[in-house]
Amino acid sequence: MKRIILLLLTLFLFSCGVKKTQSMLSNGDYDGAIERALDGLRTNKNAKGNQDYVYLLEEAFAKAKERDLNNLSLLVKEKNPANLEKIYNLYNQLHNRQDRIRGVLPLMLLKENRNAIFPFNDYSNELIASKADLSIYLYNNAKKLLASKNKLVIREAYDDLAYLDDLNPNYKDVLDLMDQAKFKGTDFVFVSTKNETNMVIPSRLQDDLLDFSTYGINDKWTVYHNKKQNDIFYDFSLVVNFREIKISPEQVREKQFVKEKQIKDGTKPLLDDKGVQVKDSEGKPMVVDVMKTISASIYEFTQFKSVQTTAKVEFYDLYTKQLIDAYPLSSEFVFSYIYANYNGDKRACEQDYFQYFDRRAVPFPTNEQMVYDSGEDLKAKLKSIISGNRFRR
Repeated sequence: MKRIILLLLTLFLFSCGVKKTQSMLSNGDYDGAIERALDGLRTNKNAKGNQDYVYLLEEAFAKAKERDLNNLSLLVKEKNPANLEKIYNLYNQLHNRQDRIRGVLPLMLLKENRNAIFPFNDYSNELIASKADLSIYLYNNAKKLLASKNKLVIREAYDDLAYLDDLNPNYKDVLDLMDQAKFKGTDFVFVSTKNETNMVIPSRLQDDLLDFSTYGINDKWTVYHNKKQNDIFYDFSLVVNFREIKISPEQVREKQFVKEKQIKDGTKPLLDDKGVQVKDSEGKPMVVDVMKTISASIYEFTQFKSVQTTAKVEFYDLYTKQLIDAYPLSSEFVFSYIYANYNGDKRACEQDYFQYFDRRAVPFPTNEQMVYDSGEDLKAKLKSIISGNRFRR
């Protein structure tokens, strides 16, 4: 029974595979049909049940080849340099298709007592020639694009050169031209801070905010500098303008409360209503826990100090000297430290509260330290603003 089920399942899957291949062939997806047929033939190409795939493969190859050669003929006749990539890709497609089929040959058509026919051609000369023509075209076109002052056009030149380097490694001075295109096509952004508050901004905070190497936001065509370089003309500027810094007074908040808890304090015999000790099913005397209430008066102290930093992130186009956009930036950092003492039995408190009994008052952080400690939150928010507002003209 298991063999019959397996056979029926195999026949069903084969039928579905053949129908799918036939559908691809009918819809003009010749290479898809070729791949499906090859997949069907890889397990046992000589099996009688795989004959449909051989016929389909023969037909799909003939139609795919005819279509590509017709397209090639038309493209060559047009003599349009923009067609050179299509011409090269078609020759490559013709060559690779033959290689894929060559791997399963010979394929026998049992009913006709012959091998399936796949008329192969040698496209090596055409491949070499079309690759050379395409390389020349890409190189010359990229050099023309590099002369542009439009960064978007220069980036197209870079992409063409990268494609050329992949197609034809070490071709002429392509790598040097790619370096030129990378530099000329990059938007350079100068980042700085401005202080409009009545407080000194810690230099450590400014250095951290401007250390864009830690932000991970440099992309392929945007580079941020916090120190100007003489050989670079900056396209944009980003200014973190500190507007206000509010620091609360140092406060110690006191709170007193009482905690109570019942705890076990030994055991006592379990007595019935008549005062007789109760025994269990085995005749052993039963006992119950003796509970007692304990309490502790807690004196809790909270040291508190906060800072609120308000800034504005401004984007400028340095070509037009115009403000592109501005975004608010704010951050709050809170210093909160708890310590406590008690009278009574501290076991009335939760276990995780015991840590506060071992503490004593600590010095408050300085104003400068508070402002600096707000920096991590500022950096995260600044990164979010920049990531969501890339520099573009």
